[in-house]
Amino acid sequence: MGSMSFSSNTLSLLDAPAYAVYNHIVDCSSVSWNTKGVSMSSPAGTQAVDRAVRLLTAIVEAPVPLDFSELVASAGLVKSTTSRLLQALERGALVVRTDGGKYKPGEVFIRYAWRSRGDGDLVEIAQPFLDRLSALTSETINIGIFVRDAVEQIAQVDSTYLLGATNWVGRSVPVHCSALGKVLLAYGSAVLAPTRLEKLTAKTITNKALLEVQLSKVRELGYAVSNEELEEGLVAVAAPVFAVGTNAVAALSVSGPTTRLNESRLVEVAMACMKEAESLSKVLGSTTGKVGAA
Repeated sequence: MGSMSFSSNTLSLLDAPAYAVYNHIVDCSSVSWNTKGVSMSSPAGTQAVDRAVRLLTAIVEAPVPLDFSELVASAGLVKSTTSRLLQALERGALVVRTDGGKYKPGEVFIRYAWRSRGDGDLVEIAQPFLDRLSALTSETINIGIFVRDAVEQIAQVDSTYLLGATNWVGRSVPVHCSALGKVLLAYGSAVLAPTRLEKLTAKTITNKALLEVQLSKVRELGYAVSNEELEEGLVAVAAPVFAVGTNAVAALSVSGPTTRLNESRLVEVAMACMKEAESLSKVLGSTTGKVGAA
Protein backbone atom coordinates (compact mmCIF):
# COMPACT_ATOMS: atom_id res chain seq x y z
CA MET A 1 0.00 0.00 0.00
CA GLY A 2 1.45 3.39 -0.96
CA SER A 3 2.28 6.31 1.29
CA MET A 4 -0.47 8.87 1.92
CA SER A 5 0.74 12.49 2.02
CA PHE A 6 -1.17 15.58 3.07
CA SER A 7 1.38 18.29 2.38
CA SER A 8 4.75 18.95 0.78
CA ASN A 9 6.04 19.52 4.31
CA THR A 10 5.47 16.28 6.19
CA LEU A 11 6.63 14.23 9.12
CA SER A 12 6.50 10.48 8.48
CA LEU A 13 5.43 8.29 11.39
CA LEU A 14 7.49 5.32 10.31
CA ASP A 15 6.86 3.21 13.38
CA ALA A 16 3.27 4.25 14.15
CA PRO A 17 0.92 1.42 15.18
CA ALA A 18 -2.38 0.42 13.62
CA TYR A 19 -5.37 2.19 15.16
CA ALA A 20 -9.06 1.27 15.22
CA VAL A 21 -11.05 4.20 13.85
CA TYR A 22 -14.67 3.55 14.76
CA ASN A 23 -14.52 -0.09 13.68
CA HIS A 24 -12.15 0.57 10.76
CA ILE A 25 -8.60 -0.74 11.10
CA VAL A 26 -6.16 1.88 9.87
CA ASP A 27 -2.51 0.99 9.42
CA CYS A 28 -0.71 4.25 10.08
CA SER A 29 2.73 2.90 9.26
CA SER A 30 2.80 4.76 5.94
CA VAL A 31 0.84 7.87 6.87
CA SER A 32 2.49 11.29 6.71
CA TRP A 33 1.09 14.15 8.79
CA ASN A 34 0.59 17.74 7.68
CA THR A 35 3.05 20.07 9.39
CA LYS A 36 3.00 22.96 6.95
CA GLY A 37 4.44 26.10 8.42
CA VAL A 38 6.39 24.27 11.12
CA SER A 39 10.18 24.10 10.97
CA MET A 40 11.15 20.52 11.65
CA SER A 41 14.74 21.47 12.42
CA SER A 42 13.80 23.47 15.54
CA PRO A 43 12.87 22.08 18.97
CA ALA A 44 9.73 24.24 18.92
CA GLY A 45 8.65 22.71 15.62
CA THR A 46 9.19 19.20 16.93
CA GLN A 47 7.28 20.05 20.11
CA ALA A 48 4.31 21.37 18.11
CA VAL A 49 4.15 18.19 16.06
CA ASP A 50 4.46 16.03 19.18
CA ARG A 51 1.53 17.88 20.74
CA ALA A 52 -0.59 17.55 17.59
CA VAL A 53 0.17 13.83 17.43
CA ARG A 54 -0.80 13.50 21.11
CA LEU A 55 -4.18 15.12 20.41
CA LEU A 56 -4.77 13.11 17.26
CA THR A 57 -3.90 9.85 19.00
CA ALA A 58 -6.38 10.61 21.77
CA ILE A 59 -9.15 11.26 19.21
CA VAL A 60 -8.36 8.19 17.09
CA GLU A 61 -8.09 5.79 20.03
CA ALA A 62 -11.23 7.02 21.81
CA PRO A 63 -14.28 4.73 21.39
CA VAL A 64 -16.55 7.81 21.14
CA PRO A 65 -16.05 11.45 20.06
CA LEU A 66 -14.33 13.64 22.67
CA ASP A 67 -15.25 17.17 23.70
CA PHE A 68 -12.76 20.01 24.03
CA SER A 69 -12.32 19.75 27.81
CA GLU A 70 -11.65 16.01 27.57
CA LEU A 71 -8.94 16.64 24.99
CA VAL A 72 -7.34 19.38 27.10
CA ALA A 73 -7.18 16.99 30.05
CA SER A 74 -6.05 14.02 27.96
CA ALA A 75 -3.24 15.85 26.18
CA GLY A 76 -2.21 17.91 29.19
CA LEU A 77 -2.10 21.11 27.13
CA VAL A 78 -3.37 24.62 27.80
CA LYS A 79 -6.67 25.55 26.16
CA SER A 80 -5.18 28.03 23.67
CA THR A 81 -2.65 25.50 22.37
CA THR A 82 -5.26 22.76 22.17
CA SER A 83 -7.63 25.03 20.26
CA ARG A 84 -4.93 26.10 17.79
CA LEU A 85 -3.80 22.53 17.11
CA LEU A 86 -7.36 21.26 16.70
CA GLN A 87 -8.05 23.98 14.14
CA ALA A 88 -5.00 22.87 12.15
CA LEU A 89 -6.08 19.21 12.31
CA GLU A 90 -9.57 20.21 11.16
CA ARG A 91 -8.18 22.14 8.20
CA GLY A 92 -6.28 19.03 7.17
CA ALA A 93 -9.45 16.87 7.46
CA LEU A 94 -7.68 14.75 10.07
CA VAL A 95 -10.39 15.49 12.64
CA VAL A 96 -13.97 16.68 12.32
CA ARG A 97 -16.51 18.02 14.78
CA THR A 98 -19.87 16.37 15.34
CA ASP A 99 -23.11 18.37 15.50
CA GLY A 100 -22.60 18.46 19.26
CA GLY A 101 -19.13 20.00 18.89
CA LYS A 102 -17.16 16.89 19.85
CA TYR A 103 -14.11 15.70 17.92
CA LYS A 104 -13.75 12.46 15.99
CA PRO A 105 -11.43 11.15 13.21
CA GLY A 106 -11.87 13.06 9.96
CA GLU A 107 -12.42 12.12 6.34
CA VAL A 108 -8.74 11.33 5.75
CA PHE A 109 -8.93 8.41 8.19
CA ILE A 110 -12.26 7.20 6.80
CA ARG A 111 -10.88 7.33 3.25
CA TYR A 112 -7.78 5.41 4.30
CA ALA A 113 -9.79 2.83 6.25
CA TRP A 114 -12.08 2.23 3.26
CA ARG A 115 -9.13 1.71 0.91
CA SER A 116 -7.41 -0.59 3.41
CA ARG A 117 -10.41 -2.82 4.07
CA GLY A 118 -12.47 -2.64 0.90
CA ASP A 119 -15.47 -3.88 2.87
CA GLY A 120 -15.77 -0.97 5.28
CA ASP A 121 -19.05 -0.15 6.93
CA LEU A 122 -20.69 1.75 4.08
CA VAL A 123 -23.78 2.59 6.11
CA GLU A 124 -21.75 4.24 8.87
CA ILE A 125 -19.63 6.20 6.42
CA ALA A 126 -22.60 7.26 4.28
CA GLN A 127 -24.90 8.32 7.13
CA PRO A 128 -23.85 12.01 7.27
CA PHE A 129 -24.43 12.33 3.52
CA LEU A 130 -27.88 10.76 3.79
CA ASP A 131 -28.71 13.10 6.65
CA ARG A 132 -27.60 16.15 4.69
CA LEU A 133 -29.60 15.15 1.62
CA SER A 134 -32.63 14.58 3.84
CA ALA A 135 -32.28 18.07 5.32
CA LEU A 136 -32.09 19.56 1.82
CA THR A 137 -35.08 17.72 0.33
CA SER A 138 -37.27 16.54 3.26
CA GLU A 139 -37.92 13.40 1.20
CA THR A 140 -37.05 9.73 1.79
CA ILE A 141 -33.33 9.05 1.30
CA ASN A 142 -31.90 5.59 0.60
CA ILE A 143 -28.60 3.99 -0.26
CA GLY A 144 -28.68 0.67 -2.09
CA ILE A 145 -26.37 -2.03 -3.41
CA PHE A 146 -26.76 -4.87 -5.91
CA VAL A 147 -27.47 -8.24 -4.27
CA ARG A 148 -28.61 -11.38 -6.12
CA ASP A 149 -30.27 -9.83 -9.18
CA ALA A 150 -31.93 -7.01 -7.22
CA VAL A 151 -31.27 -3.80 -5.31
CA GLU A 152 -31.12 -4.10 -1.56
CA GLN A 153 -31.58 -0.87 0.35
CA ILE A 154 -29.22 -0.87 3.30
CA ALA A 155 -29.97 2.49 4.96
CA GLN A 156 -32.72 5.08 4.97
CA VAL A 157 -33.56 8.51 6.35
CA ASP A 158 -37.33 8.93 6.52
CA SER A 159 -39.24 11.73 4.86
CA THR A 160 -40.47 14.51 7.13
CA TYR A 161 -43.89 14.08 5.49
CA LEU A 162 -46.44 11.39 6.35
CA LEU A 163 -47.36 10.79 2.70
CA GLY A 164 -44.86 8.45 1.10
CA ALA A 165 -43.15 7.43 4.35
CA THR A 166 -42.30 3.81 3.53
CA ASN A 167 -39.49 1.87 5.16
CA TRP A 168 -37.47 0.33 2.32
CA VAL A 169 -34.54 -0.99 4.37
CA GLY A 170 -34.02 -4.70 3.82
CA ARG A 171 -36.45 -4.75 0.90
CA SER A 172 -35.21 -5.88 -2.48
CA VAL A 173 -36.53 -4.11 -5.58
CA PRO A 174 -35.97 -4.92 -9.27
CA VAL A 175 -33.07 -3.18 -10.99
CA HIS A 176 -34.89 -2.39 -14.24
CA CYS A 177 -37.64 -0.21 -12.76
CA SER A 178 -36.00 1.46 -9.76
CA ALA A 179 -33.82 4.57 -9.88
CA LEU A 180 -31.21 2.85 -7.69
CA GLY A 181 -31.19 -0.18 -9.96
CA LYS A 182 -30.85 1.84 -13.15
CA VAL A 183 -27.82 3.62 -11.71
CA LEU A 184 -26.20 0.34 -10.70
CA LEU A 185 -26.91 -1.08 -14.17
CA ALA A 186 -25.60 2.02 -15.94
CA TYR A 187 -22.37 2.09 -13.95
CA GLY A 188 -21.42 -1.57 -14.17
CA SER A 189 -22.20 -2.96 -10.74
CA ALA A 190 -25.47 -4.73 -11.62
CA VAL A 191 -26.57 -7.02 -14.42
CA LEU A 192 -29.98 -7.93 -15.72
CA ALA A 193 -31.19 -11.46 -15.11
CA PRO A 194 -31.65 -13.49 -18.33
CA THR A 195 -35.39 -13.70 -17.62
CA ARG A 196 -38.04 -11.34 -18.99
CA LEU A 197 -38.50 -7.99 -17.23
CA GLU A 198 -41.49 -7.90 -14.91
CA LYS A 199 -44.10 -5.22 -15.52
CA LEU A 200 -45.06 -3.70 -12.16
CA THR A 201 -47.00 -0.66 -13.40
CA ALA A 202 -48.26 0.71 -16.69
CA LYS A 203 -45.01 2.73 -16.99
CA THR A 204 -42.52 -0.09 -16.30
CA ILE A 205 -40.05 -0.59 -19.17
CA THR A 206 -39.96 -4.28 -20.10
CA ASN A 207 -38.11 -4.01 -23.41
CA LYS A 208 -34.38 -4.52 -22.80
CA ALA A 209 -33.35 -2.49 -25.83
CA LEU A 210 -35.41 0.49 -24.65
CA LEU A 211 -33.96 0.10 -21.18
CA GLU A 212 -30.43 0.23 -22.58
CA VAL A 213 -31.28 3.52 -24.31
CA GLN A 214 -32.41 4.87 -20.96
CA LEU A 215 -29.20 3.63 -19.28
CA SER A 216 -27.16 5.54 -21.85
CA LYS A 217 -29.09 8.65 -20.84
CA VAL A 218 -28.32 7.90 -17.19
CA ARG A 219 -24.60 7.85 -17.97
CA GLU A 220 -24.96 11.10 -19.90
CA LEU A 221 -26.82 12.94 -17.13
CA GLY A 222 -25.17 11.31 -14.12
CA TYR A 223 -28.46 10.32 -12.50
CA ALA A 224 -31.47 8.05 -13.05
CA VAL A 225 -35.20 8.63 -12.69
CA SER A 226 -37.96 6.15 -11.96
CA ASN A 227 -41.30 7.82 -12.61
CA GLU A 228 -44.08 5.52 -11.39
CA GLU A 229 -42.22 2.53 -12.88
CA LEU A 230 -41.76 0.68 -9.57
CA GLU A 231 -44.97 1.78 -7.89
CA GLU A 232 -47.83 4.02 -8.97
CA GLY A 233 -47.55 7.50 -7.50
CA LEU A 234 -43.85 7.03 -6.56
CA VAL A 235 -41.01 9.02 -8.15
CA ALA A 236 -37.31 8.58 -7.38
CA VAL A 237 -33.97 9.92 -8.55
CA ALA A 238 -30.63 8.25 -7.87
CA ALA A 239 -26.92 8.92 -8.43
CA PRO A 240 -23.87 6.63 -8.38
CA VAL A 241 -21.44 6.24 -5.50
CA PHE A 242 -17.89 5.21 -6.40
CA ALA A 243 -14.87 4.00 -4.44
CA VAL A 244 -11.93 2.77 -6.52
CA GLY A 245 -12.53 2.30 -10.23
CA THR A 246 -15.34 3.27 -12.58
CA ASN A 247 -17.97 0.80 -11.37
CA ALA A 248 -20.39 2.17 -8.79
CA VAL A 249 -20.25 0.49 -5.38
CA ALA A 250 -23.69 1.81 -4.41
CA ALA A 251 -26.37 4.30 -5.39
CA LEU A 252 -27.94 7.14 -3.43
CA SER A 253 -31.59 8.02 -3.97
CA VAL A 254 -34.33 10.51 -3.14
CA SER A 255 -37.94 9.33 -3.44
CA GLY A 256 -41.37 10.76 -2.85
CA PRO A 257 -44.88 10.98 -4.25
CA THR A 258 -45.59 12.52 -7.65
CA THR A 259 -47.41 15.39 -5.94
CA ARG A 260 -44.11 16.61 -4.44
CA LEU A 261 -41.42 15.29 -6.79
CA ASN A 262 -42.99 16.85 -9.86
CA GLU A 263 -41.25 17.83 -13.09
CA SER A 264 -40.42 21.34 -11.90
CA ARG A 265 -38.61 20.05 -8.80
CA LEU A 266 -37.07 16.85 -10.13
CA VAL A 267 -33.89 18.32 -11.65
CA GLU A 268 -33.14 20.37 -8.52
CA VAL A 269 -33.47 17.25 -6.34
CA ALA A 270 -31.36 15.23 -8.78
CA MET A 271 -28.56 17.83 -8.62
CA ALA A 272 -28.59 17.70 -4.81
CA CYS A 273 -28.48 13.89 -4.91
CA MET A 274 -25.54 13.93 -7.34
CA LYS A 275 -23.63 16.41 -5.17
CA GLU A 276 -23.93 14.26 -2.04
CA ALA A 277 -23.11 11.08 -3.99
CA GLU A 278 -19.97 12.74 -5.36
CA SER A 279 -18.94 13.93 -1.88
CA LEU A 280 -19.43 10.44 -0.47
CA SER A 281 -17.44 8.99 -3.38
CA LYS A 282 -14.48 11.22 -2.54
CA VAL A 283 -14.51 10.01 1.06
CA LEU A 284 -14.48 6.42 -0.24
CA GLY A 285 -11.35 7.18 -2.27
CA SER A 286 -12.82 7.87 -5.70
CA THR A 287 -10.82 10.05 -8.06
CA THR A 288 -13.24 9.82 -10.99
CA GLY A 289 -14.65 13.31 -10.35
CA LYS A 290 -18.05 14.41 -11.61
CA VAL A 291 -20.22 12.08 -13.67
CA GLY A 292 -22.60 13.02 -16.44
CA ALA A 293 -22.98 16.29 -18.26
CA ALA A 294 -24.23 18.15 -15.22
